[in-house]
Amino acid sequence: MPRRLPPLNSLKTFEVAARHLSFTKAAKELFVTQAAVSHQIKSLEENLSIKLFRRKNRNLFLTDEGQSYYLDIKDTFTALSDATEKLLSKTASGALTVATQPSFAIQWLVPRLAQFSELHPEIDVRIKAATTDDDFLTDDTDIAIYYGRGYWPSIRADKLRDEYMLPVCAPSLLSGDNPLNKPEDLNNHTLLHDLSRKDWKRWCRNAGAVNVNVNQGPIFSMSSLVIQAAIYGQGVALGYSVFSRPDIEAGRLVCPFEEVLVSRDAYYIVSEESQSELGKVKAFREWMLNLFEQEQKSSRLPGAQHG
Repeated sequence: MPRRLPPLNSLKTFEVAARHLSFTKAAKELFVTQAAVSHQIKSLEENLSIKLFRRKNRNLFLTDEGQSYYLDIKDTFTALSDATEKLLSKTASGALTVATQPSFAIQWLVPRLAQFSELHPEIDVRIKAATTDDDFLTDDTDIAIYYGRGYWPSIRADKLRDEYMLPVCAPSLLSGDNPLNKPEDLNNHTLLHDLSRKDWKRWCRNAGAVNVNVNQGPIFSMSSLVIQAAIYGQGVALGYSVFSRPDIEAGRLVCPFEEVLVSRDAYYIVSEESQSELGKVKAFREWMLNLFEQEQKSSRLPGAQHG
């Protein structure tokens, strides 16, 4: 006697909708319309002759039968997903979407991406600029670069390096009528700020520059913009070392002082635990970890021992 199974597409739609208790969220995960989700659920209920969902005060609930059915089938879909991921982990190929802050992409990742492509031409890297936490590890993202303390539940996080900030400016500011010889000379120059003025306040306090007016100068919303302003000679910036290094090595920026500001946060390469051993994810993670280690060993930036 043949086994009776509802259409697999309807079952998958039910599993996702039951997990979210929302047709809207189910539609987003499945990349279909809410109407398509409703149609699949109605089709499944008709196939089974059982009501699976009920609505109350605009909220979605499972019926007793729906709850029992969901608990019975959800492990099956988990097993199917795990089996698929196991199969995919055997090869490091296909599209790999990497989410990162725009500044990190512009200043560090994009200039080095060709190196990864040479090592892994079978992996098609796609860069996704993310500006908020919700934009990083979404369903369409394989791996991301986080900046923080390293505590994210259900996420594998490998530290790329500690980070610190150092004063940087165009070479032309070291000479002229107001040369930068000591921290107090900053009073004769515009200070460039990344998001807020608190970093310059901390740097001046640590450097013993108690008379510097840190409440002047423009504030930029992106680290890459601060670096560009400094390159164009618009003032002195506190640049993140990972972003500043290429321009310092190229001679576009110089470090007028040795004092650095060690950040409380660090850069991490992260992925969902369930995705972390996929071949393409593992290949990209290992490439970044190795490259950061190599660059750290060869760095001659002030304060490099903090990285």
